[in-house]
Amino acid sequence: MRLLLMSDTHLPKRAKELPARLLAELPRADVVFHAGDWVDTATLDLLESRSRRLVGVHGNNDGPELRARLPELAYTELGGLRFGTIHETGPAQGREARCAARFPDLDVLVFGHSHIPWDTTAAGGLRLLNPGSPTDRRRQPYCTYMTATVEDGTLTDVVLHRLPTRS
Repeated sequence: MRLLLMSDTHLPKRAKELPARLLAELPRADVVFHAGDWVDTATLDLLESRSRRLVGVHGNNDGPELRARLPELAYTELGGLRFGTIHETGPAQGREARCAARFPDLDVLVFGHSHIPWDTTAAGGLRLLNPGSPTDRRRQPYCTYMTATVEDGTLTDVVLHRLPTRS
């Protein structure tokens, strides 16, 4: 099962549209995750229409329309793994221990907010993944998203994809 992970798209403030390379990943993904800060409902509509399955949450920059359609926290089980998706996890320092304590029944937590890619494993085995942002790199050298595979109850092939700099 192929996964596509993104967060913090901030459309149309940070970009006018999602990058073509990211959109090209949609048909290849069995499940698409978006960890919040969509900002516009058009992006949610687009991903709902082009994704086989969409798991999304709202973020701190999402208004009432998005909050009415998306939860703050989403849980899903895929291929024997328990996933959680949330926008904010707090400061980087202590993140693994804090998230492991808050989400003891999860195998993978997908999150956003910082625009900083993150891939670590907490004591006890919780995998924490932040795909960064495909549209707003902030202090990072590249805009990013992630892909991964779930196979036989294992998360494999986690890849951080760097997008070309927009001109």
